[in-house]
Amino acid sequence: MFDKVLIANRGEIALRVLRACRELGVRTVVVHSSADADSLPVRLADETVQIGPAASRQSYLNAAAIVEAARQTGAQAVHPGYGFLSEDADFAEICAENGLTFVGPPPQVMAALADKSTARALMSRAGLPLPPGSVRTLPTAADALAVAAEVGYPVIVKAAAGGGGRGMTVVRCAAELPRAYTRTRAAAQVAFGDDRVYVERYLADARHVEVQVLCDGHGNGIHLGTRDCSVQRRHQKLIEEAPAPALRPATLDTLAEAALRGALSVGFTGAGTVEFLVDEAERCHFLEINCRIQVEHPVTELVTGIDLVHEQLHVAAGTPLRWRQEDVRLRGVAVECRVNVEDPERDFAPAPGRLDRFRPPGGPFTRVDTHGHVGYLVSPHYDSLLAKVAVWAPDRDGALDRLDRALGEFEVAGPGVRTTIPFARRVLRDAAFRAARHTTALVERLLTPPAAVSAAVRPPVADVAPVADRAGPVAPVPVPDTRADADPAGRTPVTAVPAAGPNAWRNR
Repeated sequence: MFDKVLIANRGEIALRVLRACRELGVRTVVVHSSADADSLPVRLADETVQIGPAASRQSYLNAAAIVEAARQTGAQAVHPGYGFLSEDADFAEICAENGLTFVGPPPQVMAALADKSTARALMSRAGLPLPPGSVRTLPTAADALAVAAEVGYPVIVKAAAGGGGRGMTVVRCAAELPRAYTRTRAAAQVAFGDDRVYVERYLADARHVEVQVLCDGHGNGIHLGTRDCSVQRRHQKLIEEAPAPALRPATLDTLAEAALRGALSVGFTGAGTVEFLVDEAERCHFLEINCRIQVEHPVTELVTGIDLVHEQLHVAAGTPLRWRQEDVRLRGVAVECRVNVEDPERDFAPAPGRLDRFRPPGGPFTRVDTHGHVGYLVSPHYDSLLAKVAVWAPDRDGALDRLDRALGEFEVAGPGVRTTIPFARRVLRDAAFRAARHTTALVERLLTPPAAVSAAVRPPVADVAPVADRAGPVAPVPVPDTRADADPAGRTPVTAVPAAGPNAWRNR
């Protein structure tokens, strides 16, 4: 195991990794921006390094400053958390070139999977089912129209380098497609430095189901069951649960086995998540592989008893997997709610500010991951995630009731501060959600006036296969500036680094 790990992130994920390191007897270095100098991870870390001002580009996305901080402090490994540089293959390669272990997959695996189009082609070869659409990117609007005509509307135009719920446009008819194609390419170029896009059939009434996998550098791998992440707004998850409810055992087995097969086929190592859409007929469609710890990882930990961050660190240190597939057992149900500092009444607009009151919930089988505290200033510079409340119970009804109780106890208040807690409690009481009949359309339905809902017409989903490959140029994939996560820092500041530089499973 490492003697010292640098945590290249902020917020609750920085604190989560810090605590895992401390439990393993590993010293920590937390890098931070000037805006996070008094954050909780900074207060608790063994060492800290201020790497730049508030702007992410000059701090948390500054690869040169982070690597120099690791060299100055003698850190042996870098844990990137989620968001920021966690899926940047260039950063992982820079770490390797400087003798640092990057806690994640090899750079070449990350590069292949970060490109959504390449990942689709690789998973198709591994036998994973894809949504109907183009396997490769589409260089012209005419190509996009041809694919859409073949698979049927509605379709979704996706950026090959997209992530974090961005770079996607739903198109419901041919007349809308050319403009949507052009707009999505332009937005992708601005956000990711890569304007390539592809088109696939939009599954309006599908469920978003993912599988947690763990793989080591010795060819071993296991899956840790499923999570349902269908409660989303603008493709950002709000509520997650494990295991995915109301799916046939055969479907759960298919998802888990396909996910592990796909991960092993590309030489994946570490903790990863393979994401799928599951339609009404329980047909599974591969979406992507995430090469990092997920925001929603606590629900898997609660139902398996496996600490995923511990396992990440052991695998990164070269240890063979400490778990076999037959060791993995899912017990009970866990549900997590993300508490974002946003105002649902204003289309989830950020609502940051100073926390005058902050009292997280407690009670049996209730876990709260947060970096918040009384007096904490929620910064407008970063993602709005303030806390995650995760609960466990023997069954789903008990877990939903426990989460509702916990959210009712959560006190967050300050000038201008609003949170998503009231909306989350509305979801928990929705009849379709309680019956596990919800899809990714749930939040849109709850936010849409009844008259508009009754007027909406959704075309049926066609049962068609992916169309032929349409190749496009391959370009490097820069990391976007805005991410859904984190908050860092340390304790006794070390020399500040200049901000210049380059960048089982089911119950048995």
